[in-house]
Amino acid sequence: MPEVRVLEEYCKSCELCIKFCPRGVLAVGNRPNDRGYFPVVVTYPEKCNGCAICGLVCPDVALEIYK
Repeated sequence: MPEVRVLEEYCKSCELCIKFCPRGVLAVGNRPNDRGYFPVVVTYPEKCNGCAICGLVCPDVALEIYK
């Protein structure tokens, strides 16, 4: 099963990964990181098919996708 990991310290909550995820796996979290942003969280990991679109659109390279 594919796995998405969010590197919270790099995420600035631009929400591009959320908008481009075809399966709605990601959402904005409710806990700020050290820089004051609310990093993205994986809400539905079972829906992920490992397409890696989220990682490709992330300008901060804050997502790791493992297949």
